[in-house]
Amino acid sequence: MKIITATELARKLSAVLDRMAIEREEIVIERNHRQVARLSPAPGRLTALEALADLYRTLPEEAAAGWEADSRASGLKGERVAGGTRDPWAS
Repeated sequence: MKIITATELARKLSAVLDRMAIEREEIVIERNHRQVARLSPAPGRLTALEALADLYRTLPEEAAAGWEADSRASGLKGERVAGGTRDPWAS
């Protein structure tokens, strides 16, 4: 956790925000040698694929089969999900 003054934050706001985004570090802001605020990075964003990546590990076999069947039945913009599943690690 880094400590900066309010004046430093005002002068270097863009650099401070860049550092938070890259290093994911919390920053404490001081005014007159007293802590007045904390800035913490926002939680990262995931794509739908990343969010559902471990779904296969959490679903029981019957639920996984039902989910796959429901996905095929509902379709996506008029298209159907291809039959069967593939092993992403198979070469």
